[in-house]
Amino acid sequence: MSALSMSASPTRPQNAVIPDVPTILCLSSYFKGNAFLQEAKRLGAHVILVTIDELKDDPWDHAAIDEFFHLPIAGLSKQPDITYAVSYLARSRVIDRIVALDDFDVETAGDLREHLRMAGMGASEARLVRDKLAMRVAAQAAGVMIPPFVHTLNHAQVADFMARVPPPWVLKPRGEASAMGIRKLHHADELWARLNELGDRQSFYLLEQFIPGDVYHVDSVIWDGEVLFSAASKYGVPPMAVYHGGGVFATSNVASTSQEAAGLAVANSAVVHALQMRRGVGHIEFIHSHADGKFYFLEAAGRVGGASIDLMIEHATGVNLWREWARLEVAQARHESYTAPVPEQHFAGLLVSLARQEWPDTSAYNDAEVVWRLHKKHHVGLIVRAETSARVQELLAGYTDRVARDFTSSEPPLEHAPH
Repeated sequence: MSALSMSASPTRPQNAVIPDVPTILCLSSYFKGNAFLQEAKRLGAHVILVTIDELKDDPWDHAAIDEFFHLPIAGLSKQPDITYAVSYLARSRVIDRIVALDDFDVETAGDLREHLRMAGMGASEARLVRDKLAMRVAAQAAGVMIPPFVHTLNHAQVADFMARVPPPWVLKPRGEASAMGIRKLHHADELWARLNELGDRQSFYLLEQFIPGDVYHVDSVIWDGEVLFSAASKYGVPPMAVYHGGGVFATSNVASTSQEAAGLAVANSAVVHALQMRRGVGHIEFIHSHADGKFYFLEAAGRVGGASIDLMIEHATGVNLWREWARLEVAQARHESYTAPVPEQHFAGLLVSLARQEWPDTSAYNDAEVVWRLHKKHHVGLIVRAETSARVQELLAGYTDRVARDFTSSEPPLEHAPH
């Protein structure tokens, strides 16, 4: 595909090189990030969005977008098409920053920064927050506690791992997001059969010991390698269990003064440093082992948490992660300082589920603490906010049972992203 075949709508005159008007090019293979676009535009940036044809009619906030391009390709990772397209734009525009709004675009953005010799995470750094093997190797080298793992590359080393580390194990694809493509295994024969199915793709996986425990996530704002804001939250049921077994996804923030939050803050900062996360936002997951009570690092992403986690955090703290991300990108482009906001102290909880109904009616869920409802086909979602964690947990427990009974549907888990 020639870069000339990009579709654009609407466009504005090519921007002049004005230091106070940084140009931020955003990549997104999924519909998300309107709040980032809005804040960047409010701060005076020239905002370019590059997405795919499939998403061109989604409700992007075009008032916040100066130039909108959609490419006739399945995903923005397709090379050399995306490099040709962005390089073509750079012939007549000085692009100051490239931002990946979706997890699947993080490595693409790193490649583009390398190619254009721009500031920000390059290809190697981007892999540390995308490649599940790369992030484990880096974390282990830095002394971060992680579950035992092995790259499914050398069969003798894999066999030795299974002889030393008791099952169950989880086989994880290195490049997918969330729990996509993960399989829980109990016997060596299961692994060898799966590796045989994968063939030449088996080196794109790792095998890790499954550690029973409660799963937490820490969502952060990072500036100059330091965590300036973070919110710790606990999943109701581990995401892998929901993804593979169905049910209701739930999460809620923990008190910032709690022992849990203190332990997670230390672990989170250690991972941020180990993975060389210099600037932006982070969504990092940990498991609190039932066996030894320690926090083990599971996954990291250099993006805003999905499944409306950002909205739950905003209701709990008053901090919108998308807007803070835009603030710090614009500040860095202008060589200005950035100060994170002082968080509010509330408690909030989120639940989301697939629904049998095309447009589920949640009007009967009418407690005063309900502050947000998801509007999406075949999905149901609610956020509740209260001044005590106990009230949030009471509401989530009751609503989870009701949602499961009234709405919940399930679909077979995907092995990989649709594009």
